[in-house]
Amino acid sequence: MALNDDDNRWIVELENALLEECSATDIYCVCKGKPLPENLRPEVWQICLDVRDKGNQLDHFNEVYDLSNQAVLREDCKNFVAKLGNDEEEKIQVISDLESIITFYCKSRNIPYSRENGWIELLLPILTLKVPKSTTYNLFEAIRDTFIPQSCEKNGNSFHILRLLLLYHDPELCSFLDSKRITPEYYCLFWFQSLFAATCSLPVVINMWDYYFQQSDPFFIFFLSLIMVVNARDQIISMKEDNRENIVTALSNMPCALEADDVADFCSLAQYYALKTPTSFRNDLMQVIYNGYNESPVLVSQALCLPVSVHELVENIARETTNIDSVRFFLVDCRPVEQYNAGHLPTAFHLDCNLMLQEPSAFSTAVQGLLNAQKQAIAHNSSAGGEHLCFLGSGRNEEDQYTHMIVASFLQKHTQYVSLLTGGYLALHDYLADNLNYMQDHNLKQCIACGPMYPVIAQGPSDTKLKKEKGDLIGKISAAMRSKSAEVTGKLIDYIVNPTNSPLPERHVSSSDKIGKRYRNVAPVFSIDDDHDNLANLEMLDDEDDRETVNIQSYLKRPEVIQHFPCHEVQLNGSMFKSHLIVTDSELIVLREIPDWKGTAELIVKRPLSAIVKITARKRQPELITFKYGVPDGEELRISDLDRFLIPNADKATKVVSDQILKQLTAKEQ
Repeated sequence: MALNDDDNRWIVELENALLEECSATDIYCVCKGKPLPENLRPEVWQICLDVRDKGNQLDHFNEVYDLSNQAVLREDCKNFVAKLGNDEEEKIQVISDLESIITFYCKSRNIPYSRENGWIELLLPILTLKVPKSTTYNLFEAIRDTFIPQSCEKNGNSFHILRLLLLYHDPELCSFLDSKRITPEYYCLFWFQSLFAATCSLPVVINMWDYYFQQSDPFFIFFLSLIMVVNARDQIISMKEDNRENIVTALSNMPCALEADDVADFCSLAQYYALKTPTSFRNDLMQVIYNGYNESPVLVSQALCLPVSVHELVENIARETTNIDSVRFFLVDCRPVEQYNAGHLPTAFHLDCNLMLQEPSAFSTAVQGLLNAQKQAIAHNSSAGGEHLCFLGSGRNEEDQYTHMIVASFLQKHTQYVSLLTGGYLALHDYLADNLNYMQDHNLKQCIACGPMYPVIAQGPSDTKLKKEKGDLIGKISAAMRSKSAEVTGKLIDYIVNPTNSPLPERHVSSSDKIGKRYRNVAPVFSIDDDHDNLANLEMLDDEDDRETVNIQSYLKRPEVIQHFPCHEVQLNGSMFKSHLIVTDSELIVLREIPDWKGTAELIVKRPLSAIVKITARKRQPELITFKYGVPDGEELRISDLDRFLIPNADKATKVVSDQILKQLTAKEQ
């Protein structure tokens, strides 16, 4: 009985949360993607889809049914409802609701109704909630606007993206389907249009949507679709003698075999694949796919393989991680040797693109050396090593045509996890323009980016947005590089197999900062007082132009996140912002929710835990916690900055932060 009580405790927590103001993030923290109780599902879906207070939009419907193809819509509603097991009276009501909702949607959006667009199927799971028709409409509209890709037309971006994901994770299966001229639009159109409602049984759809809406991640449909295809790989490849139509039919019907009990594993597997995929391409494409913007910084249809942004590459190199499931790049620099020698990243393995045509045997030897170096780097847990190959070209057509040939050769051999750096070396050089000392062997006279013919590289929206972290990130890398300048002169292979000589930046402050002694002979890190430090001359850093916009749910699921706490950021002027305090093993991070952009937030604080010198709480208001940053000054502390938060679970939050600081200190002194 006690076990049942423990198992059902989350339901009680969910009921309590629904009595207060809560968000999709709060609900996910309680439910963890579990199927929802039937009595709570209607309210949870309304909260997750942000329609609880939307009102009755159908009040604006004039009840005139005069679409150009109204008869087609009415016939489709009747034919669909005829398949259901309802009694005749209930069927008539369902037909009426379907027709009125879709008619009003078409009129309000000024779009025509077309057969097989998935709208009727999309409405069926919502109708099972037994909510008022106005609420049904609001839910339908929110799902269409938030979770259905806007580029589902033939040859749209959505299908190209799914193919790139399949190529990244299962290049052999992707090659087989390409050879049969079967691209994703032939088998997954209905999956995208209806969130699988057109192909899965009703219990499966409802359980899947419970998980999906709690995630608040529209892009998740791509990984669900990817798993659907990858799981069927053996069956599909065994059909190599079948004709194209039979294979398309088999693929299209794959979701039909899914059962309600399989949904949890299905979604968990999709989440695992999402974790094993670079993220920058989805950040670049999110607005294109879901908001219908026509301009894209990434030409998906022309992409040879999955594109990776410069920011993601540099951040990946700088990041320490012990999570073997997360993306870790092995960088392959494919430029001619003279360009490589005039400047390159210290972690790059050089594979001369000219060898492929000029000396094929030498190229084969170099590729084997690359694969061996990759294995050694992974075995030694080097920061330069990873399963994921990221190829780097010059950024100029004359050389990149050969880089593309090299990438294509790896893809033809069905090499997994192949990506290409967007913009190549020129884009990387632009990104590091103020920190070129991070480049190894950089030669101003011979570098192609420093010459008079250097072209200006256009920054995509994502690069511009992500530049806010660039200063801190590059500063950290540059400082580490300067301190290790004598160590980076060795050969790359020596570096890879000997991580102790690594020129990569460390996540911790160097020993010269005496971090192990910072808290000795001073007051305890955490104390309860009236917070009277002299902060009159404190300069708060808050550059709005350089803030990164992130998906909250995706960020909270990052492997480095140890704990997170919903809170309110409190500024010195008294302004408060709904936020999320995140603790990793080495950093304190704050995401500030964007009020009019559901599920997204700005990253406004990212500080090393080692910089915290004091944590204070007010006696009269113990939930108001202040994190103070600075350095020891003799027997005193010199406070240089602070962050202040109103945290409902303040005791636990301060304990988690303090414990992580102590772990850092203990590890440093060992």
